[in-house]
Amino acid sequence: MAINLQRARGLESVGVLRSGPVHWNLSTAALYEAAIRRGEGLLAAEGPLVCRTGQHTGRSPNDKFFVREPGSEQHIQWGEVNRAVDGARFDALHRDLLGYVQDKELFVLDAWVGTDPEYRLPVRVVTEFAWHNLFVRNMFLPENDPAKRAEHAPEFTVICVPSFKADPARHGSRSDCFIFVSFTKQLVLIGGTSYAGEMKKSIFTILNYLLPLKGVLSMHCSANVGKEGDTALFFGLSGTGKTTLSSDPARRLLGDDEHGWSDRGVFNFEGGCYAKTIKLSQVAEPQIYATTRRFGTLLENVVLDPETRVLDFDDGSLTENTRASYPLDYIDNAILTGQAGHPRNVVMLTADAYGVLPPIARLSPDRAMYHFLSGYTARVAGTEKGVTEPKAVFSTCFGAPFLPLNPNVYAKMLGEKIDRHKARVWLVNTGWTGGPYGVGSRMRIAHTRTMITATLSGQLDRVNYRVHPVFNVEIPTTCPGVPDAVLDPRGTWQDPQAYDEQAKKLAGMFVENFAQFERDVAPAIKAAGPRV
Repeated sequence: MAINLQRARGLESVGVLRSGPVHWNLSTAALYEAAIRRGEGLLAAEGPLVCRTGQHTGRSPNDKFFVREPGSEQHIQWGEVNRAVDGARFDALHRDLLGYVQDKELFVLDAWVGTDPEYRLPVRVVTEFAWHNLFVRNMFLPENDPAKRAEHAPEFTVICVPSFKADPARHGSRSDCFIFVSFTKQLVLIGGTSYAGEMKKSIFTILNYLLPLKGVLSMHCSANVGKEGDTALFFGLSGTGKTTLSSDPARRLLGDDEHGWSDRGVFNFEGGCYAKTIKLSQVAEPQIYATTRRFGTLLENVVLDPETRVLDFDDGSLTENTRASYPLDYIDNAILTGQAGHPRNVVMLTADAYGVLPPIARLSPDRAMYHFLSGYTARVAGTEKGVTEPKAVFSTCFGAPFLPLNPNVYAKMLGEKIDRHKARVWLVNTGWTGGPYGVGSRMRIAHTRTMITATLSGQLDRVNYRVHPVFNVEIPTTCPGVPDAVLDPRGTWQDPQAYDEQAKKLAGMFVENFAQFERDVAPAIKAAGPRV
C-alpha cells in the first residue's frame, strides 16, 4: 500500500500516470538482484557489479540542451556549450518519453545533493535500469529515513530511459541521444545513452546554475583535509588526477569531484566517488583499488574473465574511460559530514601531453585567474583517427561542459574567495616530461605526490623560485624528495631547442584561447599569461 501511495503521489508530478512495476528506494542488495535478474550486469569476483554502457562510453556534451525559458534565459551563457531548445520541442520529447515508459519497470531514488543543509538540493531520479539506480544511490545522498522520505519533495527530477531514442526532426535534438534540461519545469530528460555519468553531471550542471546566484561558488574539484584542519582543493579535467591525488592516506578525503565554497567553508555535493580505473594499480592507488574488491561498488566497462570473474584493469578494449562508482565511506579516512573549512591551498591540475609545462609552479592571484579561465589540459595522440600529435583542450574553469553561467561569474567568485581567505595557488602538471607523448614519459605519480605533500605542508614556502621565461609561472628550484632535474622541464629534454619550439607553440595556443576573455578581465590578468 505504501508503494502505491508513493507512486500516486510522486510520479504523477512529472507526468508518469501509468507504468509497469515501480521500485522505490531499493537497497544496494535489492538493486544488485534486479540488475542481475534483468541481465544488466555481472557479479565480479570479490563483490562488485560490472555493467557495460554500450555505444556511449563517456558523456555526450554536444547532445545536451537547455530549454530557452523566461526565468533562466537571461542568466545562461548561450553558445556551443549551452545549446538552446524551445519549449514545444521539450514538451514533445516529454510526452513521447512518457508514452514509451507506460508499461516499463522503473526504479526511483529519493535523495539529496549537497552536504551543507543550507544549500542541499532535494532530487528524485527515475531510471529504466536497476544498475543506473545503484549508480545514483552511490553518487548522491539517499534519504534513508522512512518518515522523511515520505515527505520528500524533489526540486528537480531526472528521468533516464536509455532505450528511448529521440527524433531530431521532431524533438530538436542533434542525434537520437539527448540530455534536455528545463529549469522552469525542474526536469531533466535523458535517453539514447547508457552512460551513467550523464545523470551525475546533469545535477552538477543544475547546481552550477543555482548556487552562484546564492553566493556559493560551485567547483569541479576534489578536496581533502590535513591533520591540522587545512583544506586543499584540486581542480582538473578528467584524467588529470583529481581523484588519485585527493585520495591520500595521510589526509582525509572530503570528496573527489564536485564541491561548493560558501561563506562557511567547503562542502561536498556528493555521497560517493567516480574514479577512472584504467590501469588501476594497488601500489599506486591503494585506496581506490580496495574499493573494487567490495560489494556495492559499481564498475563501468571494466573487462573481466567470463569464467573466474576476475577483473582486468589493464584491458582498455571497451574504452579507456573505465570507471568505479562507490560510496564515500569505502574510503577509510573520508569525512562523512562532507563539510570542511576554507581552503589553505588550491591546486590546478593539468595533464600536459606536449611535455613542456613544469611539474609544479606557484601562481600569483592574477596568474591563478588566468589559468582558471584557461582550464588547460591535453589529449594524447591516437585517441582520434588521424590525430598524430597531442591536442590541446581548454575547458574554462576546468569544467566548461557543466557551466550554464558566464565563466567570469565563477572566476570572479574564486578570485574573491582566494583573496579573502589568503589561499595559495599552484599549477601541477601530471602529464609528460622529457618530451611530448610518444617521446617522453608520464610524470611519475610518486614525484607528483611528493610535490603535493611539500606544497600542502608548507615546505615549498621555504625554497627559492625562478620565473619560467615562456609560461610566466614561478618554478621552485628545489623540492624535498624530488630530484632537482625533474623540476626544470627544459632540462629533461634531450634537445633543448625542440623544447623551446614546443613551449612557444603551446604558449601561442594559450594566448589564442584567452582572447575570448580579454574584454572582461583586468589588464594584469591578461599579462599574467604565457609570453609569446
